[in-house]
Amino acid sequence: PEVINGRTHKATVVDLSPWVEYEFRVVASNSVGIGEPSRPSALLKTKAAVPVTAPTNVSGGGGSRSELVITWEPVPEELQNGEGFGYIVMLRPLGSTTWTKAVVASVEASKYVYRNESITPLSPFEVKVGVYNNEGEGTLSSISIVYSGEDEPQIAPAGPLALSVSAAEVEVSWQPIAWNRHTGRVLGYEVR
Repeated sequence: PEVINGRTHKATVVDLSPWVEYEFRVVASNSVGIGEPSRPSALLKTKAAVPVTAPTNVSGGGGSRSELVITWEPVPEELQNGEGFGYIVMLRPLGSTTWTKAVVASVEASKYVYRNESITPLSPFEVKVGVYNNEGEGTLSSISIVYSGEDEPQIAPAGPLALSVSAAEVEVSWQPIAWNRHTGRVLGYEVR
């Protein structure tokens, strides 16, 4: 609080964080300067409140076939605002209007894997992650687009061509596979 009149013996401290322990000291001042601070008060914890800080860096991807892997940056303890803290994961296929909701009841969690056999490889999903504690549900992150897990490529490279270079070498070339839902991200080729 701002400087208090010398005849006042109490003050209200505002803008503190919920569910955080504080200790307080008082110092006296006059025209000459500021005196020594008092001994610290006993620790006092503010009351719990609904969390207001949503997880950041919501992303994901990868995983196995029929999986959607969602990751986020965990919310620090000082922003959890109370006991019973956890995460709410909301997801839906891109273009759908119905959200699927999952609760992750771990304070340390930073990942959720949604498994469903009907998920096709590399399907885009809208994803948002929120927070809750014993006081209620809090803020949700903004929507991120996350792709489901890949499958092995279903298309073979086209036009392999072998050319003899020397008595001990053959050069093999082929048409690269373009990225699409049936091929995924081709990380490499194997020549047999």
